[in-house]
Amino acid sequence: MNRIARLIVLRLLREIHGGALTIVEGSERLTFGEPAALQVTLEVHSPRFYRALLRGSVGLCESYMDGLWECADLVALTRLAALNVSSLDNLRRVLAPVLIPLQRWMRWLRRNTIGRSRKQIAAHYDLGNELFALFLDPTMMYSCAVFEEPQSTLEEASLAKLQRVCDKLDLGPTDHVLEIGSGWGGFAVYAAQQHGCRVTTTTISQEQHAYATERVRHAGLEDRVTVLLQDYRALEGRYDKLVSIEMIEAVGWQNFPTYFRRCSELLAEDGAMLLQAIVIDDRAYQVEKAGKSFINTYIFPGGCLPSMEIISRCMARHTNLRQVNLEDITSHYAETLARWRVRFAGASSRLGELGYDERFRRLWELYLCYCEGGFRERRIQDVQLLLAKPDYR
Repeated sequence: MNRIARLIVLRLLREIHGGALTIVEGSERLTFGEPAALQVTLEVHSPRFYRALLRGSVGLCESYMDGLWECADLVALTRLAALNVSSLDNLRRVLAPVLIPLQRWMRWLRRNTIGRSRKQIAAHYDLGNELFALFLDPTMMYSCAVFEEPQSTLEEASLAKLQRVCDKLDLGPTDHVLEIGSGWGGFAVYAAQQHGCRVTTTTISQEQHAYATERVRHAGLEDRVTVLLQDYRALEGRYDKLVSIEMIEAVGWQNFPTYFRRCSELLAEDGAMLLQAIVIDDRAYQVEKAGKSFINTYIFPGGCLPSMEIISRCMARHTNLRQVNLEDITSHYAETLARWRVRFAGASSRLGELGYDERFRRLWELYLCYCEGGFRERRIQDVQLLLAKPDYR
């Protein structure tokens, strides 16, 4: 089986374009592709690697965690894969009439109910606040920063992103802002301190709720910031402005209509919403949404990236929101991830002391590199959308 799998993989690699991939296996070296800037070397330690690779990104991830292969430049490897994934997308579209209904049914059975959402969020965000503090900057923003200058520090870029969000919403002391997805309280504290607004922020992560609550208390903002431990579907009231920064990816494709409907219902008729979202190409959405990847298996269980088309469709069918501004900040995310990756690698010893074993560290190393490569080749993008209710001016 290993030999058959190897033959299949090597045959597929003959179609590589946009760069070159060299497979090193013992004394044998095989190079596929074409001379280009992207030159990647992958060293195979076990023939089981080829069988694993036939299971897609899940197999790629598991075999890397198990040490079946090594690559000195995982970002370049991911970029090369992203450049060549369109042919795989075409094959998946051909097979879609057979595979997608089954995949969709299986994912529907595991849809993000309120109870399941709590467990899935906990699987990532409750891994330990110290883990995230080791690679995030002091703002604890776990989302795309904006590097207004190439020499900006990660913290300066995170603060620039927060200010950009506030500016787009024109936040002021008379505004009551709802934030769906608190993170570690970075936006809520910044908006209240810098713009004097009231903020109600909600999360379903126990660790984040505890951290954000303490952060608000330490900043002396308890009169202006309320931190809830509540699902967005259970929220009540009406707010002047709404912010959701890279939370929609955890909603699940079955719940995109519900998410937008609830956002619209929670906004005053002259209100506005700032949505920062990681999106996937419209042409890949249908085959990706119900599929199984290492990201929605090991990193963000139950997650799904929306496409711009599905966002527009949900807004048109389930809300009275309209889009008034769109900014693509994708290039900033590649740099953000590069900074996180370097900080994560530098904290390897401390992570080991905290109980995060080598297999976990290899998983997260691959995750950060995989995402960075995807953004660099625009397989995925990051956007800020300003959405407005009918009476907004």
